[in-house]
Amino acid sequence: MTPVGAPLSLDEEVRLYGSNPERERYGLLATLFGIVVALDYLERAYVRDSVPAAEYSPACTRLLSQYKTMHRLVGDDVPSIEAFMARYRMDHPAALHRIRVGVPATVEHSSEAGPETGKWVAETTQSFITFMDALKLRMRAKDQLHPILQELMANYARFKASKDWEGRSRMVSWLITLNAMKASEEISEEQSRQVRPPYFTSCLKMFCRIFRLRAFSNLSLSRSGLRYSLL
Repeated sequence: MTPVGAPLSLDEEVRLYGSNPERERYGLLATLFGIVVALDYLERAYVRDSVPAAEYSPACTRLLSQYKTMHRLVGDDVPSIEAFMARYRMDHPAALHRIRVGVPATVEHSSEAGPETGKWVAETTQSFITFMDALKLRMRAKDQLHPILQELMANYARFKASKDWEGRSRMVSWLITLNAMKASEEISEEQSRQVRPPYFTSCLKMFCRIFRLRAFSNLSLSRSGLRYSLL
């Protein structure tokens, strides 16, 4: 290593780190940088129809999962993805949007592929009920609500016409809100009132009317848990 004050040699390698922990830190940041770049390329390729939805969805889900893992590992070095991208002068708006939403575009805007089956209807109805259960039981933490709402949106998006259905935009908005929170954070009392079960009950009723099912109405708590009465 060149002594302090000595002239620099253009042939000498410049090291970013002076210890193994620093080396590991820069390695993690480089990996995170690569994930963001890869996600941006994937988003642009999907928009240009260079990647079919069947290949895009699992690839995007994998990259988002890798991003979340790396973000936890870098810790305080990356307070937010916006700060990270500003620090390293990254111009990748498609990746930034996808990270903020937290799910593939096929889920955000609904997939146009595949038939609408009775199995999908049953799974989506169950996802609605599971999420309303969580709200009624006063679950407030991001790590409690986010996986359930993410599953609900994934099931909801499989129907071709779902992008025009009542409540979709608000559910996407809440998914983005939860995705931006830390795992240990909880929604506020004001937010809990905005995302109250009756709102999702009306969305479920609308969903059931579309498929000529009997919707779930009055919600009440009993000793055995949540009880639903059918119309």
